[in-house]
Amino acid sequence: MAIYVARGLDPSLAKQVAQQLMAQDALGAHARDELGISETLRARPIQAALASAGSFAVGAAMPLLVTAMVPAAGLIPLVSGTSLLFLALLGGLAARAGGAGVTVGAIRVRFWGALAMALTAGVGALFGTVGWAGQPGGGSGDTQHQSAHNPAWRAVQIDR
Repeated sequence: MAIYVARGLDPSLAKQVAQQLMAQDALGAHARDELGISETLRARPIQAALASAGSFAVGAAMPLLVTAMVPAAGLIPLVSGTSLLFLALLGGLAARAGGAGVTVGAIRVRFWGALAMALTAGVGALFGTVGWAGQPGGGSGDTQHQSAHNPAWRAVQIDR
């Protein structure tokens, strides 16, 4: 009732409005008038899932394109740098779509992405791993021969 008085109704009319709305759909009236939840603002899980899947696919494709175009010598810094750039771009777009601040969204996504990359590189350096781009499960194939025929077979090794 107080919400209707605050909107300008006199107390007796506000009480009548509240009683009639509660008699029809108490939960709906409460959600709409006190919490501000309306049909247009309700959650859309299918739309959210599709947007997330599309964003993930685009975000994964961008560094792969860079990998295909960059010489092996500059692969690690360029893929890392462009990945952070793409993360910031997609974070800003997601924030804008959600009605949040674009700069804050871009910074937040870029920060957590950089942290994930740093932790991954740290664990890789700790265990002395070698990753082979394009070859599942690592491997010890002839990378000179492989890269001559297929640019996706590029060796990436962390030098110690």
